[in-house]
Amino acid sequence: MDPSEVEFLAEKEMVKIIPNFSLDKVYLIGGDLGPFNPGLPVDVPVWLALNLKQRQKCRIVPPAWMDVEKLEEMRDLERKEDMFTPVPSPYYMELTKLLLNYASDNIPKADEIRTLVKDIWDTRVAKLRLSADSFISQMEAHAKLDNLTLMEINTIRAFLLDSLNCMYKLRSNMQPGSSKGQLTDY
Repeated sequence: MDPSEVEFLAEKEMVKIIPNFSLDKVYLIGGDLGPFNPGLPVDVPVWLALNLKQRQKCRIVPPAWMDVEKLEEMRDLERKEDMFTPVPSPYYMELTKLLLNYASDNIPKADEIRTLVKDIWDTRVAKLRLSADSFISQMEAHAKLDNLTLMEINTIRAFLLDSLNCMYKLRSNMQPGSSKGQLTDY
């Protein structure tokens, strides 16, 4: 899965908007949306919120976790803990990117939020690299990765797969009865 596919999945997350138009309930395959009344908040998927925002038909209300104080707490906790801490949304990075790129005028302190989320991301990816390095250097066979998001797993996936394949080849060549010096590609 590449980053664009993860972003596509993130666009299905629900976000609150305040429409400036009237429309009865909309019946879609993924579920019913609306009714839309001016000034009354309604939950819609991110893809629809961004579409309506681009057409100047609504104002997007940022998710509750997209707050400077909450993100600072999350960043500090992530830096303090050795293990990965739970994130407020499985798509926190993608949602931040989408909402700040297309609706930054609706999000107070957008630049600070962008920086904090980037700090959280950098801390988590550094932890992930250290975990992967430790995993490989100890020649482990399995690992438990709690509280990781799809995008975080996606960033380390290729490296881990290549490393595990190399470890498998080395281990299989060290087994008694294997022909030494011959590398077979599996």
